[in-house]
Amino acid sequence: MPQKISSRQHEILEQLLENRTGLSVDALAAVLDISRTAVQQHFVALEGEGYIKKTASNKTAGRPVAIYGITDKGINYFPKQYAWFAELIVSDLQEGMGEEAFGAYMQRLGGKLADKLKAQFVGKAPDGRLRQLLRIMAELGFQVQQEIDVEAQQPVIKARNCIYHDVARQYPALCQFDLALMSSLLAKEVQQLGCMAKGDCVCRFRIGKD
Repeated sequence: MPQKISSRQHEILEQLLENRTGLSVDALAAVLDISRTAVQQHFVALEGEGYIKKTASNKTAGRPVAIYGITDKGINYFPKQYAWFAELIVSDLQEGMGEEAFGAYMQRLGGKLADKLKAQFVGKAPDGRLRQLLRIMAELGFQVQQEIDVEAQQPVIKARNCIYHDVARQYPALCQFDLALMSSLLAKEVQQLGCMAKGDCVCRFRIGKD
């Protein structure tokens, strides 16, 4: 499990984000007014998690000095707000295409992504395909788990979050992307039972029978 970033480590990442050529232990200790030992301990933790890396070694007063820089993972640690841009694009597309055509377009997009991922599903049994889909959804940012619909005796995917919730509330046809992706990768019909964008507590997708 990834280590939680402390307030001090957050400050270190902020400094490295601002100084993209990198900083030494001594430089950070001076800026943050903490000991070199404390900075080194934080560096060990941050480097172990992949947030920073050694980028160079300079010589100062005859001794080598390691320079550390922020990694892509470190940059992505800081939150980004894409919802406004996604909403602008989706709004323009649906306005130009109409809601029905836009829904069909989202289905095609979901199918295109599935085509790129299908190699990961080759040779897998149905249970293995479902587990792989859950892993992919988690990588996309969904908080997902598998359940069983007791009445229908069919597996259900429950997502406790929607990665484009704000946009989907205004443009529910976005859900067609998820449905097309799931059904294509599982090679089964997928039925949406609940949708957070429509006011439900979670998104639920029931997987059809063989």
